[in-house]
Amino acid sequence: MIINTRRYTIKVAILPTLAFLCLLALLLSLGMWQLGRAQEKRDFLSQQQQAQTIETIHLSTAIEDNADTLRYKKLEVAGRYDTRQQFLIDNQVSEGKVGYFVLTPFMLKGENKGVLVNRGWIAANSDRTQLPDVSMIAESTVIIGRANHFPSVGIKLAGAEIPSDTNPSVVQVVDSDILAKKLGYSLFSFQLELDKTQSNGFKREWQTTTLMLPEQHTAYAIQWFALALTLTVLFIVYSVKKSS
Repeated sequence: MIINTRRYTIKVAILPTLAFLCLLALLLSLGMWQLGRAQEKRDFLSQQQQAQTIETIHLSTAIEDNADTLRYKKLEVAGRYDTRQQFLIDNQVSEGKVGYFVLTPFMLKGENKGVLVNRGWIAANSDRTQLPDVSMIAESTVIIGRANHFPSVGIKLAGAEIPSDTNPSVVQVVDSDILAKKLGYSLFSFQLELDKTQSNGFKREWQTTTLMLPEQHTAYAIQWFALALTLTVLFIVYSVKKSS
């Protein structure tokens, strides 16, 4: 379709116009998605800062079992470790070495509920059939740590959440409900990362930073919007010609 005006001739071809609109919508949606991710990261960093300023919370069944609400908050727990069955989260890398995170159940004093305490990272033996020694003496105590989600994986394979029949059990992905069935009592839906000042721990380098800062997401959004603007300018130049 050709539209003539006094000064310009506008040529509107169906296929190029459809291609332009589709690409424009894609570029704009990518820009908006990056802006959304930037806001999520700002909220995430704000949550970290707020959690660090809140006083230590005493963990009990009276506390709402919400991993997102409690994430990064400092918790104090009274009770004792249940060393009858421990768990190793497999394929955890520290400084280029492969190892495990050690999860030990901790029974809350006077309650039939526990929390999985991440006691830190331990290297794997060269013979993977030989599991590391994570034994400890269980006694009544008070521990301090930070609430956090369990470690995640990029691709979850079928059966990754099923613990091995060994002791300690090896598991790829932690599902607190499945481990609770193995233990015989309920567990909180988050882990407690044992504070560095506490005994009976291994290597503890707990991370709180995100892979990409909000400013980086915003920069990517600007790039997508700039591409959308460039595409629009090119389309106008292609479609609009000055009348002779």
